[in-house]
Amino acid sequence: MAERLNGYRILILETREEAQFSKLLAEQGAEVVQCPMFTIQDAPDPAPVEAWIRRAIDRPLDDLVLMTGEGLRRIMKLARARGLDRAFVAALAGSRKFTRGPKPGKALREVGLEPQQTTEKPTTEGVIEMLGKLDLKGRRLGLQLYPDKDHGALIGALAAQGAEVDAVLPYAYDSKAADANIVTAIDDMAAGRIDAVALTNLGQVRRLIEAAKAHGSEAKLRAGFDRTLIASVGPAVSGELAAHGLRTDVSPAEDAYFMRPLISAMAVALAEKLPRQGT
Repeated sequence: MAERLNGYRILILETREEAQFSKLLAEQGAEVVQCPMFTIQDAPDPAPVEAWIRRAIDRPLDDLVLMTGEGLRRIMKLARARGLDRAFVAALAGSRKFTRGPKPGKALREVGLEPQQTTEKPTTEGVIEMLGKLDLKGRRLGLQLYPDKDHGALIGALAAQGAEVDAVLPYAYDSKAADANIVTAIDDMAAGRIDAVALTNLGQVRRLIEAAKAHGSEAKLRAGFDRTLIASVGPAVSGELAAHGLRTDVSPAEDAYFMRPLISAMAVALAEKLPRQGT
């Protein structure tokens, strides 16, 4: 990368892939401040997920829509535990497969499959737009969902196109244990001890708001955001920030919604905005 992050303190809100993100930031010289936001757990009741897998094997889906890579990995974990993984992958081979952005496509490739189409933007609206161009009448469509999101608009749009929607929610978030970490991160931002906060999924924004409300730290959170560079990986995160009246300072250029382009964008913005603390 042309710019490095030596001397800058970057707050990351740990969820699914932040171990890799932390490593990439550290390689660029950043002091990474990690804040666990929640943990991801298997669905509390695996029975509906197993039943969904078995339906997909017994009556192969015409179409499969994956909203997250984590979702497919959790499904595959359960399929392997039940001895159904080979039959499940074989059944999916004949389905049209659609992904919300590149991450679910990566998870598909891990099991030897390829997506037929990926949204231009990794958002629910992008999925609705992509599938709205297709004839779904009478087609059995498997839909993998993710927690903490109202998926009514997506399911309604698919049903309106005549699809027989079979949805599955293969994992859950556990967030309560992380509140103390979040309050500390808010204090650090408000005190000016953080140069930039890097947001890589919209759930992070929601958790910040929830924890701040629960602990009476809403004003402190907004004060912290006022003095901290806010970096968003893409439109879903930026949209969530805007919904709460918060700005986005930095996003990757040219629709490159990945960690490395986000790091490059942060490095450039920080070099313009702040002197390096380590020099």
